[in-house]
Amino acid sequence: MTPGAWMRGNLTTQGYCLSDTERRELAVGLRFSTGLCLCLVIVALVLPSPLMVFAMSGIGLIAGFGARHPFDHVWNHGVRRFIGGPELPPTPPRRRDAFKVGTAWLLIVGTLLAAGVSTVALVLGGTLAAACATLTATNLCLPSETFAWIDRRRTPNSTITTHGTR
Repeated sequence: MTPGAWMRGNLTTQGYCLSDTERRELAVGLRFSTGLCLCLVIVALVLPSPLMVFAMSGIGLIAGFGARHPFDHVWNHGVRRFIGGPELPPTPPRRRDAFKVGTAWLLIVGTLLAAGVSTVALVLGGTLAAACATLTATNLCLPSETFAWIDRRRTPNSTITTHGTR
């Protein structure tokens, strides 16, 4: 399997149904929101700022329940115009579910930071940052993979596509 096919499969697992041309055109745009989140979470951990972590969890909450990640709007209405990229499609349900996992994780990290349990918060936050870095670099979304695995276990005798809703 080629790296391109593997990364396309990762996007499919998140719920995207893109042609190779669309995937190439959206390569930067689909990474924008997670890359910006990654940078902001790292800053929040370096400071260490429970307030900033809680703010990021609010962004994650909107991303988990909205049709688009808030930073997708920044891409669609600003950044893409400067670099000539296409508009991002709506966020698929499985990717939104992954954002919900990230939101809960951020709430735990923020709570631990606020409670003064910094070492545990930084370890959990660092793990979240590593998962986000993996997603941004390779499109491999560990929560989406987990949800796909659960879906396959729920209906072992039927064909499950990774394109649709859950």
